[in-house]
Amino acid sequence: MVALATSTADVVQVAGGWLCDQVLAGWDVTVVTADYEDQRALRILGVRGRDLESALAIQVQGPCLRAIAVETGLYCSDERVHQMVRAAAEIGRTETRLWGDAWPADLDARADRVSHRLSAAARAFKAQALAATAAAAWPADTEEFRRGAIRRLALV
Repeated sequence: MVALATSTADVVQVAGGWLCDQVLAGWDVTVVTADYEDQRALRILGVRGRDLESALAIQVQGPCLRAIAVETGLYCSDERVHQMVRAAAEIGRTETRLWGDAWPADLDARADRVSHRLSAAARAFKAQALAATAAAAWPADTEEFRRGAIRRLALV
């Protein structure tokens, strides 16, 4: 599983508990960020951190992602992220979750809202990860996403 975001602080705030719960369930989770700042928060959650530039430079052959979560702002602003998410979705076996205010034209606007109720362990680890990013917030019991359905754009 991979999560892509502009900043480490954002991914911890929005999806840190869900990612931690995925690790606790046995998933191999990598968080790819454009800022690649201090990775302590990601280590607290049990996920591996990667730099966006180096991660996108790797040529991936065949299906390897079972789940992908992406900040819609990054999806809209970086064509490489856009293509990676589209390629993973076209294989058909990759679950796609999104968060953010911008909603891309090629994503179905009727995408399902998905709530993930954090385990007690995920809330505790997320609280520590938030502190490592200097965020003063206490983690909520749930995290909200939209399950993306990517539409094929009509060729003109």
